[in-house]
Amino acid sequence: MAHEQLKLENQLCFPLYAASRLITRNYQPYLDELGITYPQYLVLLVLWENDGLTVNEISGKLILNTNTTTPLLKRLEVLGIVKRQRSEDDERRVVVSLTAKGRKMEQVAAGIPQKLSAGLMPAGMTENDLIEMKRKLYIIINYLSDKSE
Repeated sequence: MAHEQLKLENQLCFPLYAASRLITRNYQPYLDELGITYPQYLVLLVLWENDGLTVNEISGKLILNTNTTTPLLKRLEVLGIVKRQRSEDDERRVVVSLTAKGRKMEQVAAGIPQKLSAGLMPAGMTENDLIEMKRKLYIIINYLSDKSE
């Protein structure tokens, strides 16, 4: 190969992409019990933390475009998990709130992170290693997010 920098093994993006996909695959059995997808789970995580957010606020927290978030929210609304309604103050804004079903799902989902993290640590890796990796990833995320604004 003429360009070493083009080898897959030399790319930073590939191990991040592959790890993300494999972690998401590990979430799936737990999310299947809830009847939701991983992106829908992310929306719920945001709403369980702060209910009654606008579509733009949810999109911002998830680093997604609103045209990606809106279909997720529509599907969650069809499932009876969230409700969307125009803001009384500004009808251009859509406020998303959990329904009783959505709030109840939080109790079921509360055990997912612990179950998942138990299966994420290969031999030789500690919980502190994962915490440090997450910290470093957020540094990169924040840097790239600031750069793109």
